[in-house]
Amino acid sequence: MTVQLIITLCVLLLFAYIFDISAARTKIPSVVLLLLLGWGVRQGTILLDLQIPNLMPLLPFLGTMGLILIVLDGAMELEVDRSKLPLVGKSFFMALLSMVIISGLLGWIIYRIDGIVSFKDALANAVPFAVISSAIAIPSSRNLGAANREFVTYESSFSDILGVVLFNFFVFNKVIDAGSVIHSLTGFLIILLVTVVATAGLIFLLSKIKHHVKFVPIILMIILIYAVTEIWHLPALLFIILFGLIIGNINVLRRHRLIRRLQPDALCAEVKRFHELITEFTFLVRASFFLLFGFLLETSELLNSHTIVWALLIAAGIFLFRYLLLKIFRLPAQELWFIAPRGLITILLFLSIPMEQSSALVNKSLMVQVVIISALVMMGGSLFPKGKTPGSPQAEAEPDAPDSDEPEQAEPDAPDSDEPEQAESDAPDSDEPEQAEPSEPVVSGSAEFGKAAPGPTEPSSSGQANPECRARPNL
Repeated sequence: MTVQLIITLCVLLLFAYIFDISAARTKIPSVVLLLLLGWGVRQGTILLDLQIPNLMPLLPFLGTMGLILIVLDGAMELEVDRSKLPLVGKSFFMALLSMVIISGLLGWIIYRIDGIVSFKDALANAVPFAVISSAIAIPSSRNLGAANREFVTYESSFSDILGVVLFNFFVFNKVIDAGSVIHSLTGFLIILLVTVVATAGLIFLLSKIKHHVKFVPIILMIILIYAVTEIWHLPALLFIILFGLIIGNINVLRRHRLIRRLQPDALCAEVKRFHELITEFTFLVRASFFLLFGFLLETSELLNSHTIVWALLIAAGIFLFRYLLLKIFRLPAQELWFIAPRGLITILLFLSIPMEQSSALVNKSLMVQVVIISALVMMGGSLFPKGKTPGSPQAEAEPDAPDSDEPEQAEPDAPDSDEPEQAESDAPDSDEPEQAEPSEPVVSGSAEFGKAAPGPTEPSSSGQANPECRARPNL
């Protein structure tokens, strides 16, 4: 039985890998295929009359681990500079307004129809449906332009943080008053202090540990800090995203004396290796979670006629308000409106609702149907071609790409028009063209991020390890 279990897990995870690498071409989110695969395995066990133990207790564990790793991986891929502040601000207020509008309206509806739960408890039941799942949104944004990918990463991460904070606020406070608000604000200040101290300590360990096993202890300490802060009901995800942003942009901090003492060139190489390991672990845990969630799905829950109408109305409201907010913030609504999936964090928060505070209207069938419908809408939106938004990175990069090739053709043609003697005499000075030619691919590659042309001069002045530190997969 042990060998058969190992074979089954390996085959399922290999299928998950195939789904992940084929998602860019098929436009089908890997999450949808993972859920279908897990559900299909469940039907196979029923058909073969196989006895499977209760795997439900594993779901919150894998979900929490996946949430930590996905947010950390997404944060480490982001570049931080002053030019990104407007993007960060828009993504934060998009997540905040969407959270307030959807949870407030849905909470009021639950309160009016249920008639038993208080308005505070109704809001606690509504918050899970207002959270964008970064576990689905971040991987599904790979086909978007660089700026839109960054927006989705910031927005979904902020949505996760705000969702957890609001959920804990409504669940663990018996009365909503000024004291509870002050307590929540104090929690933010504490987590900021914890982030500063913990990040400094972890960066120090990352640069000083010489043992061949160095990344696993750091990952375990990150998870430990998250778990301890969660026990005290602090916004632990804020620590994860801030730590990821700082360590992923360690090159920006090279000018500080403390970073220079830690050998920044070697530290950049270690950060790159650490990020690669986080990406590998993220895929493994994320795939395992959605396979398990699909396995635990009941057909009756998917086809529950009593909740399907509510699920359709909730999903319609989610995407309608999202489209309107994107228009208000002057963001490319046509490319972003469908990326509002509900998933991992929705499931975790739903499972965390205390029995005495749960509403009869919010059950597992409703939650599952909203998750599936939002994933199908996201899949449908990604299948249809989008128009180029004026001023977007895609619209600007495409016309610039041919222009960048013209000088490359013009430069070799220029010596042909000159005298041969001058061309031969310039041969010893060929170092200058050799330096100019490799700079062109660097500029065109960084144009996706909106960088200026002088950018390639940085590696020559700061050493060979600097480009390795700046490398960012999936961007």
